[in-house]
Amino acid sequence: MSLPAPTLTTDRLRLRPFEDTDASGLFALHSDAAVLRYWDSPAWSEPARAERFIAACRQMADEGTGARLAVESDSTFLGWCSVTRWNPEFRSAALGYCYNEAAWGHGYGTEAARALLGWAFDAMDLNRVQAEADTRNAASGRVLEKLGFVREGTLREDCVVNGEVSDSWVYGLLRREWRP
Repeated sequence: MSLPAPTLTTDRLRLRPFEDTDASGLFALHSDAAVLRYWDSPAWSEPARAERFIAACRQMADEGTGARLAVESDSTFLGWCSVTRWNPEFRSAALGYCYNEAAWGHGYGTEAARALLGWAFDAMDLNRVQAEADTRNAASGRVLEKLGFVREGTLREDCVVNGEVSDSWVYGLLRREWRP
């Protein structure tokens, strides 16, 4: 089942399907060790990774498992926001996002996720969206809480980040709690 990636606009942002021209901005984002300091995968070292990422975004839409959108402000690439792991039977999915350092602290993550969640709750008929954040990443936790997510627990030592065993918080947002 196909799930065409939407184009969404907010007061300050445009969320849209990835284009081939996003590869350089995407590589810059994912090759920045500071941006990925809480990720369970290392910074990219080869530009071809960006092309494979964009192809994977298109495949996700074609297969109907989710949507990962480029986020821009005034035509400047800021990062991406996604709803993935869509399970129509359970009416659930997972929220994810990644932004360049210049975008931090301006509310872009919350604004983009709010727009994407609004689309996803309707288009995917979701009942639950889950998100995870490294327990050291308080800023990501604040973004999720502003969106109405509830911290449901801690996954102890569930991943290795930069060679260090790390815990993750699990957050959940139910349709009845969603406030667009």
